[in-house]
Amino acid sequence: MSRAEVVESADAAVAGVEDGATVLVGGFGLAGMPFDLIEALIRQGAKDLTIVSNNAGNGEVGLAALLAAGRVRKVVCSFPRQADSWVFDRLYRSGEIELELVPQGNLAERMRAAGAGIGAFYCPTAIGTPLAEGREEREIDGRRYLLEYPIRGDYALIGAYRADTLGNLTYRRTARNFGPVMATAAATTVVQVDQIVEAGQLDPEAVVTPSIYVDRIVQVQTRRHTVQGAR
Repeated sequence: MSRAEVVESADAAVAGVEDGATVLVGGFGLAGMPFDLIEALIRQGAKDLTIVSNNAGNGEVGLAALLAAGRVRKVVCSFPRQADSWVFDRLYRSGEIELELVPQGNLAERMRAAGAGIGAFYCPTAIGTPLAEGREEREIDGRRYLLEYPIRGDYALIGAYRADTLGNLTYRRTARNFGPVMATAAATTVVQVDQIVEAGQLDPEAVVTPSIYVDRIVQVQTRRHTVQGAR
């Protein structure tokens, strides 16, 4: 049975992330965001990163802090701009960061395809929009589709609720979001959890991400992050 490595700190969990890596980062806004792992990645110093996430950061915490530190070359996301995305806005408007905009369902499915070993798939989302320009298109049963390719990560940084010492994961409500698909789509999956329990203490029916997809886990002190009003 696959067993994840239980490490003592977030810094140890992100050790070895290389410059230029593609990093999948869980979270839907602030829900499920692996703040401790992101802060450790900032301290670790990897740069020229491609970040794949639902959005491009909130306020000055989490992903926004990573962007502000100048470590990110490109963001692949669904919602790059909201009221509190001033860090991304500034970097994008000044040409300091690239953006690949991907509809949210496509983002999830492209990562799921990577984890499932699917080479490519057709999807109707974005037909007739600027996102379809230059893309391969095909008509199937009278409907137009665009060819989509998997998104694979060198690393995935995700947050979960509980893990056992093997690395099996459970999540807490909406904090689950992109975590399960990202775990399957990365070469190395790193997880911060609120609690680690002994193998056998998790209800097998409640396990969402099995340990075969998890490489490192770290238990962190649960913290609350708030974002002040837009500037």
